[in-house]
Amino acid sequence: MALIVCGKTLATTEDGFLIDRAAWNEQAADELARHENIVLTEQHWEIIRFIRTYYGQFKHLPNTRVFIKAIANTLGEDKGNSRYLHRLFPDRPLNYVCKLAGLPKPPTCL
Repeated sequence: MALIVCGKTLATTEDGFLIDRAAWNEQAADELARHENIVLTEQHWEIIRFIRTYYGQFKHLPNTRVFIKAIANTLGEDKGNSRYLHRLFPDRPLNYVCKLAGLPKPPTCL
């Protein structure tokens, strides 16, 4: 699959994750979200920026439990819980967040 962003073609995996993380930008995130039927709001961006910072700091992706706990520790309990994250990113929040953030597919996501 390929993604067209600002006239440029970005290669993706068959699951829709960017192959070249350096190609990510906010327009790519918007286009990836559109393919997932998600309209990004500031609440979405807060979580996307969080996971990009986390990945940049730790050089790996957390499992879902660690992801939720890290959000709670950083952004507060009202955002660091599965109900909040499922409202923003239905079905598999960590998977969607990583995809929209231009990061690899989390190893715990099938």
